[in-house]
Amino acid sequence: MRPDGRNNNELRDIKFTHNFTKHALGSVLVEFGDTKVITTASVDLKKPKWMTDDDNRGWVTAEYSLLPASTNTRCKREREKVSGRTHEIQRLIGRSLRACVDLEKMPGMTITIDADVIQADGGTRTASICGGFLALKDAVEKLIKSGDLQESPILEPIAAISIGIVDGEIRLDLNYTEDSHAQVDSNVILTKSGKIVDFQTTSEGEPYEFDRMVELFNTAKDGINKIIEMY
Repeated sequence: MRPDGRNNNELRDIKFTHNFTKHALGSVLVEFGDTKVITTASVDLKKPKWMTDDDNRGWVTAEYSLLPASTNTRCKREREKVSGRTHEIQRLIGRSLRACVDLEKMPGMTITIDADVIQADGGTRTASICGGFLALKDAVEKLIKSGDLQESPILEPIAAISIGIVDGEIRLDLNYTEDSHAQVDSNVILTKSGKIVDFQTTSEGEPYEFDRMVELFNTAKDGINKIIEMY
């Protein structure tokens, strides 16, 4: 039995609250059990400075933050330099969201997704990707209404989920207790059509068999399909 009584292939209670903040063009509070993340989409009607003049694409990027009281021991704000973990996660979020967008359909525009974790109980990066996609989608719809976009650049929805092997069992959507004791730790990011955006899997102890990896992936895919149905 899992700590919270779920079946091994069962998601935590998931909730998306749209228009959670007032000023962001898109904002979603995403809840995966006790993990809660505020995701917002901000728009700058110019492309990044590093883009050359002949590059007609727009851009989607992301920033991630674990707020001080989000864990059981206070973590410091990263005011001057982000940690390696934070840098890795925000690059993953940005890369994942760009995978579902045609950047040429949003020329001269930068959309920044901010993911601020207000309560962490495992799976913060995967929750951030799900909420980030919905915040992006809401922002795009408003940009079309305002005339700043002629058509939606979104190709198809994406979602993400954590999965792992804990006490020899494959378990979906790990909370912190499970994640901290997992023998195998994985994050899976897929499009609605089932294309792979990212599949990170690591053995924390002994190596495991290929067949178990396939089972991990297929269980995660079923979970992701359920999440996208919630959108």
